Amino acid sequence: MNKLWNGFRETESTILRVALYSLLLNLSLAFAKLVLSIVTGSLALRADAIHSSVDIFGSLALIMGLIISSRKSSSFPYGLYKVENLVSILISLLLFLTAYEIVREALTEERLINPYGEWVLLAVGLMIPIPILFGRFEVGMGQKANSPSLIADGSQFKADAFTASIVLFALLGQRFGIPLDRVAAIVIAIFVVKAGWDILVSGMRVLLDASVDTQTQDRIRAAIGAEPTVSAIKGVTARNSGRYLFVEVNVELRITDLKKAHQASERMEKKIREAVPHVDRVLIHYEPRSRIQISYALPLADVNGEISRHFGTAPYFALVEIDLQRKAVSRQEVLANPHKDLAKARGLKVAEFLLLHKPDVVITRENLSGKGPGYVFAEAGVETVRTEAGSLEEVIEDLLAGAGK
Repeated sequence: MNKLWNGFRETESTILRVALYSLLLNLSLAFAKLVLSIVTGSLALRADAIHSSVDIFGSLALIMGLIISSRKSSSFPYGLYKVENLVSILISLLLFLTAYEIVREALTEERLINPYGEWVLLAVGLMIPIPILFGRFEVGMGQKANSPSLIADGSQFKADAFTASIVLFALLGQRFGIPLDRVAAIVIAIFVVKAGWDILVSGMRVLLDASVDTQTQDRIRAAIGAEPTVSAIKGVTARNSGRYLFVEVNVELRITDLKKAHQASERMEKKIREAVPHVDRVLIHYEPRSRIQISYALPLADVNGEISRHFGTAPYFALVEIDLQRKAVSRQEVLANPHKDLAKARGLKVAEFLLLHKPDVVITRENLSGKGPGYVFAEAGVETVRTEAGSLEEVIEDLLAGAGK
């Protein structure tokens, strides 16, 4: 537990440190662009300086959001993680404000471009790679820590690099007598609106509990399905809160023993945490399986349906599903035994292979009681039954005759 807590604190410290770097870089960019706009009189540079100035407030909001979201409170049992998402939305709104200021100045203010030296072009040129490199670093750190506000802030630096490129293009055009300053300012505004909209949509999806993608849910389902005691997955719900994930699962188990059911839920939770990073809480509802259908597995000596006298060395296995209401076979297939030639632990490997296909009952001519496969099936809640029948057809006839009794 202490190890987990120390890891959590280390992650929080790393995120806060990166956020402080972001603030310092935004301060430097805003100051440099403001000075250059005064020297040159460029409206595009002025607009870009406003952009970076708004980014300063965004970085401050980011830092405050990170500090607040890490606090625990009895009034907020699910944590304050969504403060980060609120911060990312605030950043998007500040971007919209930036775009408005840029367009307003481009359409209403009169500005004359002052003569400037080559050093101005060099300074603006340096403002392109620096934000790109830091933005990639910050987005990477945000993805590693699963921090939406850090990712949103890192994305803004890509916008800074793009707008700096437009400013450089406008200044170069001015040197050749092409008046591109106002056009460049409006293009910057359009790009800022696009960036703000993407961040706003992402943050709102989290706040509305609709942010967990299909791939993540598929990984959760696969982790649950790997638990042999699970007979059916009735529902999986997952939602983001900040950079953490809350998972709720509803499953049917083929076991009724409460102790074993609890152990199964612990295994499922562990597998979910291994499959999906940054899971804060997993809530598993489990209930016994309703017996509408029963799945059987039988070892076969050949594909024609002769029952094998041995379990581990059987070349094939038949899977038969009986519908208890209709008293009919609803599914039947034959599988090749991939472990029949193993020299060691053959029976255990075959038992684990069969559990992947979720049988409720394993019918054999060999007595599995006291053997490895028998223990594996018992732990998974799978019943083992002996039979003296010689063929699959005989077994199915007996099963149908006893269906519903």
